[in-house]
Amino acid sequence: MSKLLTARELKEQASLVDLLSRLGYQPVPKRGREKMYISMLRDSDSNPSFSVNDDLGVWFDHGAGKGGNIIDFGLAYWKHLSFNEVVKKIQDVCAIETAEPRAQRPRKPVKVQHVVEKVRPLGAHPAITDYLKSRGVFEVAKFYLSEVFYYVEDENDVRKHYFAAGWLNEHNSWEVRNRYFKGCMGHKGITVIPGHPKKAALFEGFLDFLSWRYENPEADHTIIVLNTLTLLHQAINKAKAYSSLDIYFDRDKAGKTASRDFIKALPYATDRSAVYEGFNDYNDKLKAQLKTITKEQETKTNFFANVRVPFVR
Repeated sequence: MSKLLTARELKEQASLVDLLSRLGYQPVPKRGREKMYISMLRDSDSNPSFSVNDDLGVWFDHGAGKGGNIIDFGLAYWKHLSFNEVVKKIQDVCAIETAEPRAQRPRKPVKVQHVVEKVRPLGAHPAITDYLKSRGVFEVAKFYLSEVFYYVEDENDVRKHYFAAGWLNEHNSWEVRNRYFKGCMGHKGITVIPGHPKKAALFEGFLDFLSWRYENPEADHTIIVLNTLTLLHQAINKAKAYSSLDIYFDRDKAGKTASRDFIKALPYATDRSAVYEGFNDYNDKLKAQLKTITKEQETKTNFFANVRVPFVR
């Protein structure tokens, strides 16, 4: 009987493309390293909007605006399963054995380099600026994020250049995100922003933290951003140092499970996700509010545009 792999072992050995194939999903014909699928996470998808870069081990659903690694996919696909159940499910589906060393079927090693070429303050690249403005966090982000320019080099020494908004995690690696991609340049890790020595607020990702900061500019909490739910247990260990804990995880299955596990470990923690009830996460709420404000402004503009001032000689 094979033992359950750790999350790190699974990410190293399992292929997301292989998993999707075993589940019955095939990519549409497309050139390039990223494979495109009709999203299996949304019933409404009619055009291929689910992209997978198997070299990097990441996926992104453009319609949902979410992505991550193979475990993040499993949590989104099997919403009724717990974290450990998802790890076991992926291991079983991909037929990864660990009882006998000879039976292991690791992923084929691929030489992929992520090299950060330069880092600049926000505001220089219009595409990055527009992306953060579309999420409603650009003004707040200027205090926390940078523009990161990097390239990915494959086993054939072919380089592809990219840019994204990014911020550093505890390993001094860049967590990067743009309109089409979410990933990490280096080792995945938690980000901690020091604040009050006894109060801490926890978030899944930096967009949710920035949305909270937009609405709570005077709050002095220490901030703990997981950057991925796979680091939940590490976050719990860090959070033990604080006597007041506010949790702002997503309101989907994975986020609710993580909140429940967190509170089970630290019963004095409080789930604050009710502040964005009706939305999946804090940023979804902020985007909806900004959209309403924009519509109201447009309505006022259109109203006055139709007003005619009588001509007086």
